[in-house]
Amino acid sequence: MGTIKVINDELHFQTELSNASTRLVVADFTASWCGPCQRIAPIFQQLSTKYAKAVFLKIDVDKCQETAAMQGVSAMPTFIFYRNRTKVDTLRGADPTALENKIQQYYGSEDGDEAEAVSGHVSSGRVVEDFVKLMFQMDLQSFIMKAQCECLNESDEHSLEHGLNSGGGYLQSDCDEQLIISIAFNQAVKIHSLKVKAPADKGPKTIRIFINQPRTLDFDLADSYTSVQDLELTPEDLEGNPVNLRYVKFQNVQNIQFFVKDNQAGGEVTQIDHFAIIGSPINTTNMGDFKRVAGKKGESH
Repeated sequence: MGTIKVINDELHFQTELSNASTRLVVADFTASWCGPCQRIAPIFQQLSTKYAKAVFLKIDVDKCQETAAMQGVSAMPTFIFYRNRTKVDTLRGADPTALENKIQQYYGSEDGDEAEAVSGHVSSGRVVEDFVKLMFQMDLQSFIMKAQCECLNESDEHSLEHGLNSGGGYLQSDCDEQLIISIAFNQAVKIHSLKVKAPADKGPKTIRIFINQPRTLDFDLADSYTSVQDLELTPEDLEGNPVNLRYVKFQNVQNIQFFVKDNQAGGEVTQIDHFAIIGSPINTTNMGDFKRVAGKKGESH
C-alpha cells in the first residue's frame, strides 16, 4: 500500500524534499473545506501505491501557510511535482487523468534512468543534480528593472544591456579588466544559480557577489567589503553551465551586484556574451485569496 506523508510545517516539507533526492515528489496542496480536494484524495492514495518509487506528500494549506505561499499556491487542489528539491511542473484542479499523466511524464523507470532521461547523458552526483536544478528554474530577466541597472567600466559600444540579452551583442570592459554589474529587481526574488556565456580567455574568473546594497559599490569598496559569496569560474562554467550559489544566502534579494575582479587569461579586456540570473520570485500570497478551481462555493465536503 502506498504511503502519503502528511506535512506539518516548512521544515518538514524541505526535509522530505531533501530525503527524496532524485526521486519524483508529488505534493498535494489541499484544504479540508475544498470538496474537489476530498474527492480526489482516494485517487491520490491509489496513485501512491501504483507509483511506489515516487514520494507523495499531502499539505494542508491552512496548517502550512508558509509552505503554500512560498510555493505560489493560490487554488486548491494544486499538485506540484519536484525532483532534486526543484519544482518541475504544476497541475491545478481535481483531474485524475491529468494527474496520472503528469506522474507518468516525470516518473521514469528507475531513479538512475530518470536522471539520465532528464540530462540526456550519463552523468553522476553533483553534475546531474546541478543540471536538473537548472532545467526547471526560471530566468529572472522579466523581473529585472533595466532602467535601474548599471555597469561600471562598461564599453560604450558593448554595454550591460547587450550582456543581459541572449540575442547578439556582448558586454565588454573599457579601461581595464574589471566590471561592477548592478542588477535591480521589481520584486524580491530567490536566486539559485547563474549562467555565464563568455570566451574562454576573456571571460570572467573571480566574481564577488553583494546583495541589497543601498547604492552601487565603487571598485575599492567592492574589493574590501565582505561579500555574500565569491566565485572562481572555470572555462567550463563560461559555456553557459549552471553555477550554483549558496541558496540559503540568496532568499530575499531586491538587488544584486557582481564585482568581476579579473578574467581567465589575465588580460585587459573582459567580455561576457550572456549573463543570466536563475531563480524564482517570492510570492506573497494571502491565504484569504485562495479559490477553488472546481466545485461550487458552499458545497459539502
